Amino acid sequence: MAALLNTVTPPSTTVKLSTTSTRCPIPNRFQPPPQLLSSPLSLSQTSTRRKLVVRAAETDTDEVKAKVPDKAPAAQSGSSINQILGIKGAKQETDKWKIRVQLMKPVTWPPLVWGVVCGAAASGNFHWTLEDVAKSVVCMLMSGPCLTGYTQTINDWYDREIDAINEPYRPIPSGAISENEVITQVWVLLLGGLGLAGILDVWAGHNFPTIFYLALGGSLLSYIYSAPPLKLKQNGWIGNFALGASYISLPWWAGQALFGTLTPDIIVLTLLYSIAGLGIAIVNDFKSVEGDRAMGLQSLPVAFGTETAKWICVGAIDVTQISVAGYLLGSGKPYYALALLGLIVPQVFFQFKYFLKDPVKYDVKYQASAQPFLILGLLVTALATSSGS
Repeated sequence: MAALLNTVTPPSTTVKLSTTSTRCPIPNRFQPPPQLLSSPLSLSQTSTRRKLVVRAAETDTDEVKAKVPDKAPAAQSGSSINQILGIKGAKQETDKWKIRVQLMKPVTWPPLVWGVVCGAAASGNFHWTLEDVAKSVVCMLMSGPCLTGYTQTINDWYDREIDAINEPYRPIPSGAISENEVITQVWVLLLGGLGLAGILDVWAGHNFPTIFYLALGGSLLSYIYSAPPLKLKQNGWIGNFALGASYISLPWWAGQALFGTLTPDIIVLTLLYSIAGLGIAIVNDFKSVEGDRAMGLQSLPVAFGTETAKWICVGAIDVTQISVAGYLLGSGKPYYALALLGLIVPQVFFQFKYFLKDPVKYDVKYQASAQPFLILGLLVTALATSSGS
């Protein structure tokens, strides 16, 4: 940079400019002669050259980094909607209730709510009565806001060092919420979810508290997914499969146990579908590569590189659904199998249109466009396995 300035600026003019800048003072022995300072032409040249020197000085990398606050983009240009939903690009808030909701990431609740719907449909015993609807709503509250909110909050707590790199404006690394407030929220959500699970077992007349133990097991899985020493998310395969099972299998099992009976074939089928959930979980890993690598987490984009990982992601989703369609066909339900295959086609289209082009830039667009077809495929599978089908 200095060489460039010397090629375009006469030595005397450069020295003169440096003395007028408070950023780079030059010793007095390099002062230009007085006659240069009194010349109108010299003043004009000085004004022109000053802009050039100031511009060059401000491109110094260390100085620029020191001037840019980590929280500025979120505070100035973040979205209030993103803040409430708990997704990237959120506006920074001071309202504690909004911050608490942000930690619970409401954007992650719909798959759990839908899982309960699929389980209820698969039971073959759900009826559109006030009592059955009320049971479903309580089960959704347990699975979504309570236990998923607990999972997301505890995950953010143990990811605070990674988030300080990837998303420093998030509530915990930014200091918007204290440690005691986070811990209190974790316990309230956990105990609230387990309490609702116990109520549902009594309401359903279970001799064995199936839903309570499902909720307890899911809560334990959430803890070891995020917390050391196990911290399952350190391993991309195990961690993402555990996440997929939490989002697909567990709420399905809870919904089916609430209205019917869990059977071995349903357990196996939903665990198979959790491989598709593994693929969905990988989508969220691409935006965290820098922080994951710095903290030693072996997410699949870190372990295999983004190019390979994005194909693993779409392959896990598509191959799983095609396999389930084959299972339905082999079970003598060809129409359900064809319906599921029909729902896979638009998913593949959006994979090529968005995700495979740029998994970081288009992750939100991809999930918004492709995932509705995935969850409809879950419902098709649930209806196909229903005892009333």
